Amino acid sequence: MEGGIAGEYYMEGQREMASGFLLRPDGSFQFFFTYGAMDRFGSGKWSVKDSRVTFNSRVKPLYDYVLMQSSANSSDFTTIKMDVPNPALLRHVFCSLQKGVEGSWEQMSQEGDIQFPKQEVESVSLLFEFCPERFSIIPVHHPGHNEFTFRFEPTIMEVFFEIFSLQVDPGGLSGRHPLMEGDQFRYPKQ
Repeated sequence: MEGGIAGEYYMEGQREMASGFLLRPDGSFQFFFTYGAMDRFGSGKWSVKDSRVTFNSRVKPLYDYVLMQSSANSSDFTTIKMDVPNPALLRHVFCSLQKGVEGSWEQMSQEGDIQFPKQEVESVSLLFEFCPERFSIIPVHHPGHNEFTFRFEPTIMEVFFEIFSLQVDPGGLSGRHPLMEGDQFRYPKQ
């Protein structure tokens, strides 16, 4: 059955976006999702059992951001900075010093920083708006520090799969989408 399932499958019925799976005969797959100028991707291995295709990829990194440096200074603020190669991304990063509690998120400035009232910091929560499922709480090992600089992990836009499955139907696959809500998506075979 697996050999007959290999092929290209593209999501249908969604406006202004494209998404699909390439299932190779060797059991590997590639995934893509495009919405406007944003591209997401993933890859891994697929298998078939009981008319379901199951997708698994390598293990997702523990954090989606790297703490590059932290320091203590005499400022009256706790400052979180992002070091990114494309400044246009900065306004899409949000930060919380309260483990992501609703109402605690602040948006990065165009300069790539956020200032909170000075406080002891146990962790920094970061969220990139284009990858809302990739929310990280990063522990801080020096609670007395009040300036922290982060960068994205290179895998920030990658989609990771862990026992994600789709139903094999005549002419394609159906079920959920790895990034969108709902379970009524169709992926006809091309």
